[in-house]
Amino acid sequence: MVKSLTPVIVMAALIALPVEPGARAQEPNQPLPEITSSALLDRANHLYYSGAYEASAALALDIRTRDVVNLEASELRTTALHSQIRRVLGEPKDRGKAWKACALCQELMPVFLEAFTLGRAAARAAVEADPADDEGLFLLGKLDLNYVWLRLATVGRKTGIGESKEARASLKTLLERRPDHIRGTVAQAWIEYIVATSLPPGTRWLLGGGNKKRGLLAVEQAAKGDAPPYVSAEARFAVWDMRAREQNFAEAVVTARALLQDFPDNRQLARFIARHEGDDE
Repeated sequence: MVKSLTPVIVMAALIALPVEPGARAQEPNQPLPEITSSALLDRANHLYYSGAYEASAALALDIRTRDVVNLEASELRTTALHSQIRRVLGEPKDRGKAWKACALCQELMPVFLEAFTLGRAAARAAVEADPADDEGLFLLGKLDLNYVWLRLATVGRKTGIGESKEARASLKTLLERRPDHIRGTVAQAWIEYIVATSLPPGTRWLLGGGNKKRGLLAVEQAAKGDAPPYVSAEARFAVWDMRAREQNFAEAVVTARALLQDFPDNRQLARFIARHEGDDE
């Protein structure tokens, strides 16, 4: 069974959150200050990019429970759950057979679907209430992308046409208004890449077509932009992931080494570097 780690993770987050420079020590018998959803979300993001997907998903759930309209927490939870599934499933030759044999995958899928359904409904409501809500528009597209990515690339089932169309429409509208939106650019790039690499040429049109070279170029450009730490991390991890998928190990190792400096606990990055060290020479 998938167990909730929320109490443990929240306590870990309380311990790990940084203390502001010059802050005075807490007086005895004084109540602890409330930890904001924003601070907890930063911690959940750090856990995610450190490779602690289960802990990140649990903390994201706690944030969403405290703040039911927190779309960022909903999106991060689906991303972390998907990454858990990707990790345990691996890269089998027969995805259908491997999926049926993966007990943890079967447990995690309904958890992912519940988080996706709740998050998408909240994102749709936000956009309907305010069509100018750029972040709501982005998160609607990103939630749809997480579903399409899971179904199409990870599980290997050619489904998600409606979600793909909604994601493309949301991100297209967003990027027309905000061409500098880094997360939107990265999400759009992943749609291009996933569709191009997960479907045969004759059926790519069902999901709006794709172009993996365009996707890789877009994330490389996005990773060079000036952005908050976890926005930058998302773009740089996309560069590493796509380069590795393209077996461009020399450049992927360079990216992985830079990421490991920011997320030294990420064992996946460390293993990748160890496996391919020398490829960048």
